[in-house]
Amino acid sequence: MARVLTPRAEDFPRWYQDLIAKAKLADNGPVRGTMVIRPAGYAIWERMQAEMDARIKAAGAENAYFPLFIPESYLKREAQHVEGFSPELAVVTHGGGKPLAEPIVVRPTSETVIGEFMAKWIDSYRDLPLLLNQWANVVRWELRPRIFLRTSEFLWQEGHTAHATREDARAYARRILHEAYEDLMVNVIGIPVVVGLKTARERFAGATATYTCEGMMGDGKALQLGTSHELGQNFAKAFDISYSSKEGGREHAWTTSWGTSTRMLGGLIMAHGDDNGLRVPPRLAPIQAYVMVVKDGDGVGEAAAKLRDGLRDAGVRVALDDRTDTPFGRRAVDAELRGYPVRVEVGPRDLAAGNAVVVRRTDGSKSPTPVADVVGAVLAALETDQQVLHDQALANRESRTVEVATLAEAIEAAANGWARVPWSAVGVSGEAEANGQGVTVRCLLRADGSVPDSEDEPDLVAILARAY
Repeated sequence: MARVLTPRAEDFPRWYQDLIAKAKLADNGPVRGTMVIRPAGYAIWERMQAEMDARIKAAGAENAYFPLFIPESYLKREAQHVEGFSPELAVVTHGGGKPLAEPIVVRPTSETVIGEFMAKWIDSYRDLPLLLNQWANVVRWELRPRIFLRTSEFLWQEGHTAHATREDARAYARRILHEAYEDLMVNVIGIPVVVGLKTARERFAGATATYTCEGMMGDGKALQLGTSHELGQNFAKAFDISYSSKEGGREHAWTTSWGTSTRMLGGLIMAHGDDNGLRVPPRLAPIQAYVMVVKDGDGVGEAAAKLRDGLRDAGVRVALDDRTDTPFGRRAVDAELRGYPVRVEVGPRDLAAGNAVVVRRTDGSKSPTPVADVVGAVLAALETDQQVLHDQALANRESRTVEVATLAEAIEAAANGWARVPWSAVGVSGEAEANGQGVTVRCLLRADGSVPDSEDEPDLVAILARAY
């Protein structure tokens, strides 16, 4: 196949940009830091969105929608929150040709505006828990934009909940972390993630605890794919989110927030892509099987359409490419770039022998297959290759993760991958030193790999890496 992309080993960032452009996933918007998500990219986002939405609803949350514009005074009510977001805010000072009485912030996240309405809607313990989610866009003024990874405007879901007790809030934040986020990332997107606790330095502004899902990309760097936060009573006190308890007293609620975004698309590209383009895990792929007419005539078009229908009837998301006025080689390159899990190529010579060719995107293998067996072969390939992509990503992570004993060794190891080091060997001062060299503590784990409640627990393990 002709080289269309810069090889990953030669220049990984250039490969990433090449792939996004050549696969027609997205483009830069007219305002610096914004992006246009093209149909091929948006189709993948829609699949992510549908899978995530189902998991969020299974956890009991309901979708709502809150305003894009937030009074600046709302953000100022929670001191840590406004301090954390101030450098990233886009502020509207004029509307309708006149100065506004109060500046309006374009939402960077919605804790404050949703907190205002939680306070209005919650009166009694019977109103709890209140479990809300919204699908929206947010704006964070980004100095170093990169499509899907860091853009000034991006798409996401943000969940916000209120609970009667700290224990209930913590349990729910972790339920979302594992049952929605980790499950989607591992079992659908095929990215094995390390799930852990963020340090105080990396914690969400205004949170009491932040839990994260960290994935390793193809170049050994880390990408934060989703976070879930315990907010304690910080926002409840700032916005007076309170309720009458069973005992008749007035108590402040305990709140959480959690989010994932179009950054997952960047993770998909960098975790699974190869030098020929994107590789989309079958469970996620908008098009799982791509039936291609190599050359028309001799009943090829009819046979291809029949295969498409048979695959669709078997529950496969399928598309037919019968554009024989476009050279087949070019169409095959485009299919590789888009990462369709399986191609079914139908041409006169193969069809004369009673076959079609099944091509698997994971390894490029081509198998002449009797037409009657194509549907079964495609279903088997889809099942197998979902696991193949996960296992390859896991092997990459394991081969590039090293156990070290000191901060210096961890910083050195982070040049090529991840380091696992005792948190006691890093600490707050060591974390600052690592940050000065472009290395961050991605998360903290217990020795058995489970998620700690606090960074003060004994014998914790820190994951250090360079990150996007």
